[in-house]
Amino acid sequence: MAFFLGIDGGGTGCRAALADADGRIIGLGRGGPANINTDAEAAAVSILDATAQALDGSGADPRDLIATLGLAGGTMSAAADRLALLLPFARMQIVNDAVTAARGALGTDDGILAAIGTGSVFAVQRGGVLRQLGGRGFLMGDEGSGAVMGRALLSLAMRARDGFACLTPLLERVLDDHGGIEGIIGFGNTARPAEFAMMAQHIVGSDDPAARLVFDAAVAEVRHILTVLQADAPLPVVFVGGLGPAYAARLTDWPQRPALGSGVDGALLMARQMAGAA
Repeated sequence: MAFFLGIDGGGTGCRAALADADGRIIGLGRGGPANINTDAEAAAVSILDATAQALDGSGADPRDLIATLGLAGGTMSAAADRLALLLPFARMQIVNDAVTAARGALGTDDGILAAIGTGSVFAVQRGGVLRQLGGRGFLMGDEGSGAVMGRALLSLAMRARDGFACLTPLLERVLDDHGGIEGIIGFGNTARPAEFAMMAQHIVGSDDPAARLVFDAAVAEVRHILTVLQADAPLPVVFVGGLGPAYAARLTDWPQRPALGSGVDGALLMARQMAGAA
């Protein structure tokens, strides 16, 4: 009997779903961060943990699974190749999480996906052709993401301590929590994207001038991206991810619609399509 595995993994955690030959979901699982560009080995541990939970009681063997993995960093071929060596699945395809999120959210409809959480990635689908953009990590991209906003807030706190920006209550708190400028630098030397993204909870919805400055800049960046993707034929926008609702509330320039399904749904659909079962 054929079994299909869908994985949706990002900088904060990953989810797994197991489906039978008829597409019926028979198992679910969760694991830790699965950004393969950051740490492919740690991502493999998270994926295997989530898979084991999904397989529990199913009688399926991971070596028989047909799997699609939508992962942060999935566009990095070297990282994907390294991950593939660590996984036991019979057949698998590794793609960026924007691809599986877009398949799940848009189905076959035209539209734009804005997936914004710890990281960010965008996709546009026209006439059944899906194109992914962004998703290049918080050091080089991930515009509007929690990790980028967290990094911006920490940078602003250090600038404020030096007198180059207004020292607001939030920035004072950030400096105190990290032990001053040296503490922030030490944190930045070792912190992973998910740890930077924890700062987003102090930014979104805050009335602090520094928080508004950081979030307004992020909103402007995402608005620019969506404006470019709209081109000459306006499309509805689907916002997903932990920060999706916050951006949806601010970016009302275009029609919005809810996601048809999740990234896990998209991954399962792609796994079944890979096997000719859908």
